[in-house]
Amino acid sequence: MSALVVEETSIPGLLRIDLVLHSDGRGWFKEGFQRAKLEAQGFPPFEVVQNNVSFNAEVGVTRGVHAEPWDKYISLAHGRAFAAIVDLRAGPTFGLSETFELHPGNAIFVPRGCGNSYQTLTPDVVYTYLVDEHWSPDASYTLLQAYDPELGIDWPIEEAAAIRSDKDRGHRPLAELTPMVV
Repeated sequence: MSALVVEETSIPGLLRIDLVLHSDGRGWFKEGFQRAKLEAQGFPPFEVVQNNVSFNAEVGVTRGVHAEPWDKYISLAHGRAFAAIVDLRAGPTFGLSETFELHPGNAIFVPRGCGNSYQTLTPDVVYTYLVDEHWSPDASYTLLQAYDPELGIDWPIEEAAAIRSDKDRGHRPLAELTPMVV
C-alpha cells in the first residue's frame, strides 16, 4: 500500500485503515499509529492510555465477542486474522456486523460499544491494540456468543475446530442481550 487511507464502514464510527507498509529484503516497517496523519484523513480524536498485545500461537484461536466502554485501535504485528465487529450499542444498527481480514498492512478503529472478536488464520499472530481508557474489572462489558447464527458471521474456521475459552463459549446470544448505552 502506498498511501494511508481511512474508510468508513456500515457501522457508525467503525473505521478501516490501510497503512503504509515499507518492505525490503530485511522485512518491513510501518507507522502503526500516527495521530496527525490519521486525523487528516478524518480519524476521530483518540488519546491513547494503554497498549495491549495478544500472542496467539495456533491457527483457529477465536476470541470474543467483547464490547467495552472504550475505543480500540487494532493492528497486527505478525500473521493474519479474521476480525468480526458487531454493533452492540442501542440504536438502529444494533446487531449489525462487519468483517475484515487483518494483516500488518491494515488496522481497524472500533468505537466503544461495538463488540470485537477475531480468529487467527496463521500461526503466531501478534494482535496489538491501543485503547483510550484503562482496563478495569469494574467496567461494564457486553459479551456475545461469537457463533450465534443470528449474527450471520461466516467464520473461516467452523465452531467445532475453533480454539476458544470456556468463558467465550458461555456468552449469551444476541437475542438475550440488552443494547449497550455509551
